[in-house]
Amino acid sequence: MAKVRFTETALRDAHQSLLATRMRTRDMIPIAEEMDKVGYFSVEAWGGATFDTCIRYLNEDPWERLRQLKAEFNHTPIQMLLRGQNLVGYKHYPDDIVTKFVEKSYENGVDVFRIFDALNDIRNMEKAIRVAKDQGAHVQGTISYTISPVHSIDNFVELAKDLEALDCDSVAIKDMAGLITPTAAYELVTKLKEETGLLVDLHCHCTSGMTPISYYAACQAGVDILDTAISPLAWGTSQPPTESMVAALQGTEFDTGLDLKLLTAIKEYFDDIKVKYGSILDPISESVDTDVLLYQIPGGMLSNLISQLKEQNAIDRYTDVLDEMPRVRKDMGYPPLVTPTSQIVGIQSVMNVLGGERYKTVSNEVKEYMKGMYGKPPAPVDAEISKQIIGDDEVITCRPADLLEPEFDKFKKEGEEKGFVKSDEDALTYALYPPIAPKFLKGEAEEEELSPRMPTDGEVIIAAEIPNEYSVDVDGDIFNVKILPTGVIDIDEAEPKNDCKNREGAIASSMQGMIIKVNVEVGDEVKAGDTICVIEAMKMENDIQAEADGTVEEIFIEAGDAIAIDDCLMVIK
Repeated sequence: MAKVRFTETALRDAHQSLLATRMRTRDMIPIAEEMDKVGYFSVEAWGGATFDTCIRYLNEDPWERLRQLKAEFNHTPIQMLLRGQNLVGYKHYPDDIVTKFVEKSYENGVDVFRIFDALNDIRNMEKAIRVAKDQGAHVQGTISYTISPVHSIDNFVELAKDLEALDCDSVAIKDMAGLITPTAAYELVTKLKEETGLLVDLHCHCTSGMTPISYYAACQAGVDILDTAISPLAWGTSQPPTESMVAALQGTEFDTGLDLKLLTAIKEYFDDIKVKYGSILDPISESVDTDVLLYQIPGGMLSNLISQLKEQNAIDRYTDVLDEMPRVRKDMGYPPLVTPTSQIVGIQSVMNVLGGERYKTVSNEVKEYMKGMYGKPPAPVDAEISKQIIGDDEVITCRPADLLEPEFDKFKKEGEEKGFVKSDEDALTYALYPPIAPKFLKGEAEEEELSPRMPTDGEVIIAAEIPNEYSVDVDGDIFNVKILPTGVIDIDEAEPKNDCKNREGAIASSMQGMIIKVNVEVGDEVKAGDTICVIEAMKMENDIQAEADGTVEEIFIEAGDAIAIDDCLMVIK
């Protein structure tokens, strides 16, 4: 046995899990120098949802974040989470983009690449692994851990052997929903140490409440690395607290040797960060929820699901969505719930609930999944559901990326001609997120404002934190009053644009999002089922289809428009 090392997740997975990935770079840099002194195996600070959130909500360049962090971390390797052929997006990208992205990530500061595939389809990891190895990086192949009728310890060990054959330096057990029991952790780590020569890293979320016990069992089995989060950003859907695990292992053969006094100074900094982002922190994300053993939603997905339901004014359907998720997962062949499959299953569950009919509205990503474009599902998909979604379309059996044409040069040239791509990094940003990247790269994006934090019991409320909703007692009658600044419309009370009510042939939006494509023009003849426009909602592209044959009479939208639920999109008579 040897001492156990830690990977600190505060700068990536911890705030992705608890704060919907909203921490700004300017709140990371001041503490980076102190974190660099700790002696972590690595600091996970990039990848996952951070790239998307930077350009979508924070008006930050994720590449610049990486460069700034690299300038601060002189001793500690910076680690990123890479979704295999999906990189940091939600679909497969061609090999040339994967190659260029990994090269540029290494060049800008990534030292450790944790590479996984949502379906544990190793074909989708091979390219990224080989390119990262060519750069000289530490490559951590990953097992997406889950529980289902078709997953087993032996399956996971065989995957690890395949990853070792690709020359990975270590293997991570990525338990994104906190499902691994102490017994399973001991058995899996033991077998990985016996049957491979890889360093073993255990990454778990605390959602179920049993993760610290599983971590100790893993230590007894010989685990090399544990993922933890500094305590203000720990627990709930995040990782176990760094300080607590350091203290728990002190005086044992697994003693980390880390300095609790130094960690306490870092903890105090993140106490203030937690307060600053308090309006984003949802109690559901921070608490233990043993129902995760049933619905298996990973930490990052849970906080984002809550955020997305709030965007759709549908947080009251949260429980219904959780109930629907296991059914959708079974329909799709029991994929592990990790991005992008967690998004695909999660958002389809939302659509099934909010649409009032299962699979009435289906995202393009679900269609691609059913066609095999994300890889081979762990079990066969439901044939009847697949038929309903893709009809008689062919289901592929090859490596999905083999069907993709090179795209990097195309995106770079197009972006340069339009004036918003100035570097290879810009071109990659555009290639990864064509609908939202141009606005950011043109300098037209704005940083999302942090909502004022509500005071806790006993706090003095400063002016910026005064609430705008009150209950007023008038002669014994209680009236709920909301105070709004002059000229502000309460979105909950606002009338939808171009109201569809009582309009023959009107097509209303069933979701809030952004129009990314309009497929028809006024005067066009359409058939029932034809795609008339595409809406990006909850990070998924959704085809909106004509409900009946007819002629397009009016169109109220264009690409780039933000739309709300019940907004009228067009009239087809």
